Amino acid sequence: MEHRLARQWLATAVEEARAGRAQGGIPIGAALYGADGTLLGRGHNLRVQEDDPSLHAETAAFRAAGRQRSYRDTTMVTTLSPCWYCSGLVRQFGIARVVVGEDETFRGGHEWLAAHGVEIVVLDDPECVAMMREFIAAEPALWNEDIGQ
Repeated sequence: MEHRLARQWLATAVEEARAGRAQGGIPIGAALYGADGTLLGRGHNLRVQEDDPSLHAETAAFRAAGRQRSYRDTTMVTTLSPCWYCSGLVRQFGIARVVVGEDETFRGGHEWLAAHGVEIVVLDDPECVAMMREFIAAEPALWNEDIGQ
C-alpha cells in the first residue's frame, strides 16, 4: 500500500481519536475503507461515553460501515495497534489490511494478523504517539482498564 494514501486515511482515524478524547474518552480512532478507497465507516473508542466495554474504535468503525457482503478487500485504519479483541474482528471478517498509526505505546495483535496473511502497514506517526503518551500520563487507571490490566 502506498504510504501517502495510508497517511491520508490515517487522518480520518486521528480526527476520530481527537473527538473521543474531547468527549472524555480514550483517544483511539479508526476507519474502514473499501477496495476502491470509499470510506465505509469511521468511529472512535466509546467505552467511557457509552459505558460499553465492546465499543473500541475498530468495532465502532466496523459497526458504522454497516453490513457488507464481503470484507476481503477492505482496510481497517487505526491510530493504535489493535488489541486482541479488535484483531479478532479483523481476522473473523477477513479484512485484508490494517494500517496502524503507531505501535510504540501499545502492541496488540497486528503481528499475529500478519502471520495469518493480513497486510500490516505501521506508520510510526508522531502525532498518534504523542496523543497516546499524553493520555496514558493523564489517565493511567483508565488506560489500564481499557487494555485489561
